[in-house]
Amino acid sequence: MRTNKPTIGILASVDEHAHECAASVERLGGKPLRINAPEDVRPDISLRLIDALVCCDDAGGSDSMIALLRCALDDDMPVYAVGDGMHLLNTAFGGEPAQAVKEHNEVAEDGSATSAYHHIYIAPGSRLAAVVGSGGFVRVNSRHRKGIREAHKSPLLLASAYSLEDGVIEALESSRHRWVIGVQFRPERRMEIPPHFDRLFQSLLERAVERMNSAEIPP
Repeated sequence: MRTNKPTIGILASVDEHAHECAASVERLGGKPLRINAPEDVRPDISLRLIDALVCCDDAGGSDSMIALLRCALDDDMPVYAVGDGMHLLNTAFGGEPAQAVKEHNEVAEDGSATSAYHHIYIAPGSRLAAVVGSGGFVRVNSRHRKGIREAHKSPLLLASAYSLEDGVIEALESSRHRWVIGVQFRPERRMEIPPHFDRLFQSLLERAVERMNSAEIPP
């Protein structure tokens, strides 16, 4: 049974990523739902349960995950891709695979991944800038070993932020959809990033509420 809270699908292959994004959804009043895409299940069946979709990582780049994401895009569902989830978004739009990059992550003494930090430029006038409240230069966290450059980007997507150090694309968005944004950094790690990036999850939930309410209006 549906509740009065928007249900946000969490697409991830890594539990840590799923839990972090789910915590952001819950904190803002949404209901997170971990989504899997088995090869023998039609993607639209899973999508009937949710009002928006968060791609927390590249989900292994499996065909079923890409099919589910494309089905969400075809239905103009609000989609938010974070971290390596931005690579999955680019692939779903027909872009090339991400390539190895340097100095966009760090490794702790125990061998675990930890955040690096660098400055990016957000294009004024982009949807990303409108959502977070400003364009220009900002310092963000970075935890990825692969990245997308212009040669790898789908021509159907707009690059709305770049790394100042090496030009790696830090955000993508679709002008063909009501709300589709991908960011390479990790806004769900709230202590590592300026607080106005919380507005990305908040805006996603607002679009999800609109979708939920429109679905409840009888024809």
